Amino acid sequence: MPTALPNRDQVHSEDTWSLEDLYENDTLFEASLKKAKEELNSFSHYEGKLTTDAHLLLEFLKKQEHFEEQLGKLYIYSHMRLHQDGGNAFYQTLSSKTESLALDAGATFSFVNPEFTELTPEKLSKFYSECPELALYTRYFNEILREKKHILDQKTEALLARVSEIGATPQNTFAMLNNVDLQFPNLTNAKGEKVPLTHGTYISLMENKDRSLREKAFTSLYETYSQYKNTIASLFSANIKQYGLFSTIRGYESPLHAALSTNNIPIEVYNNLIDTVNENLDALHDYISLRRDVLSLDSLHMYDLFVPMVKDFEKPIPFEEACETILKALEPLGPDYVHMIQEGFNNRWIDKYENKGKRSGAYSWSTYGSPHPYVLMNYTNNVNNMFTLAHEMGHAMHSYLSHKTQPQVYADYCIFVAEVASTVNEALLMQYLLKTTTDGNYKRYLLNYFMEQFRSTLYRQTMFAEFERDMHLLNQQGTPLTAELLCQKYYELVKRYHGEAIHVDSLIANEWTRIPHFYSPFYVYQYATGYSAAIAISTRILEEGDTAVKDYLDFLSGGSSKDPIDLLKIAGVDMSSPTPIQNALKQFKYLINQFKKLDK
Repeated sequence: MPTALPNRDQVHSEDTWSLEDLYENDTLFEASLKKAKEELNSFSHYEGKLTTDAHLLLEFLKKQEHFEEQLGKLYIYSHMRLHQDGGNAFYQTLSSKTESLALDAGATFSFVNPEFTELTPEKLSKFYSECPELALYTRYFNEILREKKHILDQKTEALLARVSEIGATPQNTFAMLNNVDLQFPNLTNAKGEKVPLTHGTYISLMENKDRSLREKAFTSLYETYSQYKNTIASLFSANIKQYGLFSTIRGYESPLHAALSTNNIPIEVYNNLIDTVNENLDALHDYISLRRDVLSLDSLHMYDLFVPMVKDFEKPIPFEEACETILKALEPLGPDYVHMIQEGFNNRWIDKYENKGKRSGAYSWSTYGSPHPYVLMNYTNNVNNMFTLAHEMGHAMHSYLSHKTQPQVYADYCIFVAEVASTVNEALLMQYLLKTTTDGNYKRYLLNYFMEQFRSTLYRQTMFAEFERDMHLLNQQGTPLTAELLCQKYYELVKRYHGEAIHVDSLIANEWTRIPHFYSPFYVYQYATGYSAAIAISTRILEEGDTAVKDYLDFLSGGSSKDPIDLLKIAGVDMSSPTPIQNALKQFKYLINQFKKLDK
């Protein structure tokens, strides 16, 4: 294991994403930025006129779409450049410029929704008759009318657009602290070698068979975060307060209602998830007990949750091998789907490896009009990262198909369905590996990995969702969200979810301090609902073949052309019911029993 990460300029170009496909160089980017600023100034001409003439309205919508396409490309280019190396001052400046442009756009377009609220079904019907091209925007206008009571007057909307820059401060500050300023100490392994502890290496260290090294990594990580817990608590609390304030100003019943209303998600979907998972905590407790027994530990600790339960088994998987395996696993989705995945592997859609200052974790990012999606990885040679790669390419394909199929107004899909495509890829990869491997130890390892996906995605993300819901509620009740309170509430939740078979180390109380998604309120629950939906869809694909594949590809191509609940119904899943979650948890219980049989 290397003792130091490379600088960005030391990374081979073939291991980086091809951002030059967006803008050949930074000079062209800055020219496009200047042009977009000039274009934005021309929209004042439409103020006060949008509902007076059908053809003028269409002209505005087309022009706005063109501007937003340019803004989208500017935004992702500058931010992906920054994510390569968060300490790069030049790209800090570029990303700030595009953020400012986005804020200016929000302020400039603040007159739009208030004017649109003057529209009525009768007036829209008349406009569609006068200008048939406007009919394309029927769903768009219906969604505006559905949210009409939460759209404020123009002056207030303009003010909120400006204030949103301040509202983003907690998230931006946490990102800078977490990705750039916060440093972890190096560790020493059993051979006396220096081992770097970073965001990218942490999970690999948690999977290491050296228990002492795992404990050191766990302790060092959370002791480091603990040193900043009061600062992070201030940022966490400020983020909750700003979201609660904006929700109240817009007249939502609660921050949760505000978050779910945007995509017309019933509140019951969120609460059903938490309730159903809590009703099935016995399965997680059974798995924790199994893990303790298989590892032959008198006391299981939090740093023992990621290490494989198959002793003396290692499976290093280089990036190229991971790509080959993923392509084979996804063959049930048809040759066109596989071809586009291969296109991404071969033509630098992916920024592969960790370097100094690079953003932690992994993501896929695309915008309408970009030549292709982009994927950020911090790849290390293990099974977990192979699954992460499959996961992010699922996101990429969802974006590719939606952008290719839908008109711009419906090209982007909402977060609620975003985790489905990624997890279907993972589930198909898992089923392929379980079917093709002849190595008994590898099969046990994979079953263990699959069970871990249920623990870390369905259970853990639901636990995050419950914590988040409760903290927003406490804020609404006027309770100060101090570091002490946040640690106490989080620790109690971890203990309840994990049961009596594990020693819940006190340092885990600080885990909330390192979760970036908490700065995107009510985001994480969608990992759990998406996982449940994906298990149902992947099972259907493998059992039914072409019919299920067609339905699934139709879903992936749907963008936002329907409500997300209805889009999932195309693929055969009804998330307004707890049934998909219950069925997923039944599969988790089945996997536990299968592992027990193999381990005898």
